[in-house]
Amino acid sequence: MPTADSRVVTTVRTVGNHPSAVLLVAQLIVVLAYPGLQGSTVGRAVIGVVQMLVVLIAVWAVRRTPVLAWVAGLLGLPAMLLTVAEAFSPDTGWVVLASAAFHVPFYFFVSYAMIRYLFHDDDVTRDEIFATGAAFTVVAWGFAYLYAAAQVLWPGSFVSFNSPDGADALPWFELLYLSFTTLTSVGLSDVYPVVAQARSLVMVEQVAGVFYVALVVARMVGLAARRR
Repeated sequence: MPTADSRVVTTVRTVGNHPSAVLLVAQLIVVLAYPGLQGSTVGRAVIGVVQMLVVLIAVWAVRRTPVLAWVAGLLGLPAMLLTVAEAFSPDTGWVVLASAAFHVPFYFFVSYAMIRYLFHDDDVTRDEIFATGAAFTVVAWGFAYLYAAAQVLWPGSFVSFNSPDGADALPWFELLYLSFTTLTSVGLSDVYPVVAQARSLVMVEQVAGVFYVALVVARMVGLAARRR
């Protein structure tokens, strides 16, 4: 009969063998927890710390891929520090721009690393299945920060049900919601772009979402079918 220590070791090894799954779960936890914590400075700080952990997990996951892990580290460290700064000053323009300047290339690099990981061999492992979902959510994160920067550069870029005139910058969580709805191709809803530059960015994400399904998901399905 396995002891408690052996069960702990087995659990740690299982988690260590599936960093993509940990990254996917961490991102979904942020999505679920954000609405209840964004109303206070302490709550935003907690979310900032959790997002820092997500960045660390992303770097950890990338280490298993055939890309330069130190690139993710160089981008991830400033992104972590700016995450905390943005939690305390979410309306400061230069903080938002600086945060986006590191978060956008970081998340896009992580997504590239995971996609390369998926195409690295012809065997579909369990971690690669989780990496399919994690890479998808990472792309959505990157575009959300890109939209946040667009709001600073072109005020009034986005409008929503809560801000129909575009006078106020939309919270980051609403931009993340827009990014997910765009990337999944379910259509724009109560958050949408109204400035030409913002619409251009949204169109790029729409193309990225279609290509992701056409290339990555189709390849995974094909490999799984061939294996059976």
